[in-house]
Amino acid sequence: MTPHNETNPTYSLVDDLVDLLPEIPEDTIVSRSVYQDEKLKAILFGFAPGQELSEHTSARPAILHFIKGDAELTLGRDSSIAGPGTWAYMEAHLPHSILAKTEVMMLLLMLP
Repeated sequence: MTPHNETNPTYSLVDDLVDLLPEIPEDTIVSRSVYQDEKLKAILFGFAPGQELSEHTSARPAILHFIKGDAELTLGRDSSIAGPGTWAYMEAHLPHSILAKTEVMMLLLMLP
C-alpha cells in the first residue's frame, strides 16, 4: 500500500489487493485493514474453503466486493453465488451471511 500526500489531493494506492493476503491458512478467516478515515473503512477478508460468517447485521451501510473465489452470499432472505467481480450494497441492519465454497477474498467497504 502506498500512501501518497501531495499538496492536494491525497490518496492511498494498493497495487494489488491479493498481495495483502498472500496466504489464507486452512480453517480460518483472516482480515486486514486496508484504509480508514471518517468517511470510509476498507477491510480485506480472506476465507478458507468452508469458512462462514454466520448471519449478522452491521450498524453502518456497506459494500461487499468479491475479488477471488466463490461464496454463498445471503442478503436478507435472498441467497446467491458470489464470484470474482460480484458487488453488493447493503443498508445498515440488513441480516447477511457469507459461506466460502472455495478460497475467497472479499473487500468490505463500511460507509458512514
